[in-house]
Amino acid sequence: MNIYEPREDSFLLRKHLKKYAKGLVLDMGTGSGVQAKEASKYAKVIAVDINPDAIKHCKEEYSNIDFRKSDLFSNVKEEFDLIIFNPPYLPTEPKAPDVALDGGIEGWELIERFLKQAKDYLKKEGVILLLFSSFSKKEKVDSILKEENYKYKEIDKEHIHFEDLYVYEIKW
Repeated sequence: MNIYEPREDSFLLRKHLKKYAKGLVLDMGTGSGVQAKEASKYAKVIAVDINPDAIKHCKEEYSNIDFRKSDLFSNVKEEFDLIIFNPPYLPTEPKAPDVALDGGIEGWELIERFLKQAKDYLKKEGVILLLFSSFSKKEKVDSILKEENYKYKEIDKEHIHFEDLYVYEIKW
């Protein structure tokens, strides 16, 4: 079964959920369900993933969360107080493609697709917590956020091994 297991990025993002999770929360790209599980302590949670194995696994693990198979927002209709996204953010690896890691040719394309759609699913006072890596090219992510007219700020950063991880608070 090919499910993204929680790592440093998952734990960095998870530590912010107590402060932000309220009302209705969407865990985009839920993977193992670690963010959804934490957020469900404070709010009602819908969690989606493109990987049917991840959804099957999570439905077996957690009964209090609405898990759905979805390519980003394709199977989502609601508006949310918080959207959590720890996306695949690594550049495409042609020799070993992995949907849990592949953020697009340059590493930021999936983040761009997400940000272009996310505002339609965010309540007026809603917040997005986005985690990404220096491999996703921070300057490019910042320029996409500006192009899409988001207000954003870096709320956390961690250096691990050979990359920097960033957590952004994003508002519409």
